[in-house]
Amino acid sequence: MTFKIPKPLLRKYALKYIEEDAFYGDVTPTPERNINAVVLAKEDFVLSGMELAKTCFEVCGAKVKVKVRDGEIVRKNDVLMEIEGLSSDIFIAERTALNVIQRMSGIATATKKLVDIVSEFGVKISATRKTTPGFRIFEKLAVIHGGGDPHRMSLSDCILIKDNHIAVAGGIEKAIEFVKASFTKKVEIEVSNIEDALKAALAGVDIIMFDNMNADEVRLAVKKVRKMSDVILEASGGITPENVLDYAKTGVDIISSGWITHSSRAVDVSMRVVD
Repeated sequence: MTFKIPKPLLRKYALKYIEEDAFYGDVTPTPERNINAVVLAKEDFVLSGMELAKTCFEVCGAKVKVKVRDGEIVRKNDVLMEIEGLSSDIFIAERTALNVIQRMSGIATATKKLVDIVSEFGVKISATRKTTPGFRIFEKLAVIHGGGDPHRMSLSDCILIKDNHIAVAGGIEKAIEFVKASFTKKVEIEVSNIEDALKAALAGVDIIMFDNMNADEVRLAVKKVRKMSDVILEASGGITPENVLDYAKTGVDIISSGWITHSSRAVDVSMRVVD
C-alpha cells in the first residue's frame, strides 16, 4: 500500500509546525543575505519525510532541491537536499524540517528492520494507532517508506472489536453480531486465547488479531483456526526485533507492532551552510 499526501495538505501541516516553533518569528538576529545550505545524513538509515521537510523550507520562502527520495537507504555524509534563500527564511524552517526527517526516518528504519527479519516467511509488518497526536499521517507514511503496512489510519477505517467492546456487548458473538450490519468495512476482532479465536472464526469475521498471546499460543491458535476458516490472522502486542521472528514462524499473515512508531529512535541529520 502507498499514498501520496496532496500538496495543499503538506503546506497546511508545514505551516502549522512552523508556527509552533516560531509563532511570532525568530528573535535571534542574523545578517540578512542569500545563502546556500545542505541537509546531511550523519548515519545510515532509511529516508522518510523529504516532501514535508521540503515544504517547510518552501513555505518560508526558500528554494529546495531534493537529492534523495523517500524510501531509499542513505549513508553517512550523504547530501539529502540543497537549500537556497535568505538566511532568516532558512533558519526559521531549519529545526522543524530536520525534526520531520529525523522522526520519520527513524520510523522507516525501524520498520525496515522488522521487515528484513521476517522476509523469508511472507508475513507483513504493520503499524498500530500508537502514534504522535497531530503527526499520525506522516508516521504512517514513514511505515510505508520502510516497507510496512499502515494498518488502520483511524477509527473511521476497518472495524476493530477490542476487549472493551466485547465487555460492553456482553460477549464475542454479541459484539460481532452488533457490527456485522456494516457491509462497507472489514471486521477485525481482538482475541487473547484460542477459545475466543475459534468463536470469532465461526462468527465469520474477516480478521482475527491474537493480542498479547505468546508465540507458542499463537502457533497453536493458527493451526486450529486454519482448519475451519481462511480468515486473515494477525499477531500483535509487545512485538519487537527481539521476538518478531518467533511470531513470523507461527503462520500468521500480519504482525502489527507499536514499537515501530512509539519506540523507534530518531536518526541523526544536520543542516550546514556552505556558501
